[in-house]
Amino acid sequence: MKTQTILVTGASSGIGKAIAKYFLDRGDNVVINSASAEKLEKAYFELGAGANLLTVAGDVSKPETGKKLVAAAVERFGSADVLVNNAGIFGVRPFTEVDEAYLDGFLNTNFKGTYFTTQAAIPQMLEQKGGVVINIGTPLVNKSIGGMPATAALSSKAAIHTLTIQLAAEFGKKNIRVNTVAPGVVRTPMHGDTSDQMAGLHLVNRVGESDDIAEMVYTVAKSNFINGAIINVDGGLGAGYNLN
Repeated sequence: MKTQTILVTGASSGIGKAIAKYFLDRGDNVVINSASAEKLEKAYFELGAGANLLTVAGDVSKPETGKKLVAAAVERFGSADVLVNNAGIFGVRPFTEVDEAYLDGFLNTNFKGTYFTTQAAIPQMLEQKGGVVINIGTPLVNKSIGGMPATAALSSKAAIHTLTIQLAAEFGKKNIRVNTVAPGVVRTPMHGDTSDQMAGLHLVNRVGESDDIAEMVYTVAKSNFINGAIINVDGGLGAGYNLN
């Protein structure tokens, strides 16, 4: 299989770091991004600091970060074949207590980060006559949970799902595929030590591991016939729940 160049945002830990490792282990070039230069440098060495790994620090909500990411990939490796928009945040706050600054935090990182980074990558993919964009969403866009007031976070993720489908329509004929992988609860630093407490949300009665998501991202990236799809990798969270 041809070596590709993979760009992964939010890759200093958790799912993003696992995705980067999955592609690296299979021989691809990888460019990792994080808003924290310090955390990114740590991840760089943990991932082996090899010649096929490059770092680009920056806040993805700023359009210039995506441009830097793509330019660095092309300069170092000659292409930008797969963009994984993984950078994202999650949080809960009662709807009536959400103010503009709180809402903007999710819109900026989750939605604008995905939007502008993709906007930076598409021209290069058009020039290459092909590419793949994989966004990270959530099955909770289509399944509400009482007692978890996450309107701000989930609204920003819903926008990503809509963006995915529209971009797939606009660029599919140009050999650019756009899809979303939607994880359930995954054991990552973002959830701290509370991950396993949410096992019951999944029909398989366990939380996911980062490699569960990385495996699907890799599969979508390497397939030539998946486009405009929202793929739940969620242990059945989106399908239903267990009665205890």
